[in-house]
Order: sequence, then structure tokens, then C-alpha cells
Amino acid sequence: MKVFLRVLAGLLFLIAVMAAVNDVTRSLAADRPVMVSTYEHWDKLAPVTLAAARASVEKRTHPLVWSWGLAPLLQLPAWGLFGLLGLVCAWAGRRRREVNIFAN
Repeated sequence: MKVFLRVLAGLLFLIAVMAAVNDVTRSLAADRPVMVSTYEHWDKLAPVTLAAARASVEKRTHPLVWSWGLAPLLQLPAWGLFGLLGLVCAWAGRRRREVNIFAN
């Protein structure tokens, strides 16, 4: 499980770097800071899955879970959200220090 979490953390960091490069490229082209949210990326890449995810969350839980819980998370910049998820997975999958306990 720890190996899976470390691999997942690497993939999430890769996505975060790609999103950051996208934001920097757009910022240089526009001569102003541009940060694209995760919602915008998802809407441009796969709008059908975004609508299906929203409908599924609203159907299985209360509609406020989407509007108050997930929508604000999806409004974060993509590099920030994926970077944060990568940090959480990397921390959960870290190699722990082995402790030797000697009892007399």
C-alpha cells in the first residue's frame, strides 16, 4: 500500500507541475498573473464526466455537499490542489523509521 501511495504521489506531483507550467505560460502570454482552476481544466478536458460527477454527488448525498464542499475545492488552482493531494499521499506512503525496542 505504501508503494502505491508513493507512485500516486509522484503522478499527482507530475500533474501539479504540468498545471503550473500551463499557468506560467498563460501568465507570460497575457502579461498578467493567470491561474486556471481545477474546475476549468476539468470542464475543458471532459465536460461530460464533470456533469456526471456533479449529478452523482448530488444524487447520492445532499446537493449542498457539491456546492459547499466540492465546488470550493475545485475552484483552487489545479497546481495547488494536485500538489496538496500529492503531499498527503507522499506523507501517508513515506518510509517510517524502524524502532528497535529491547526489553530486559
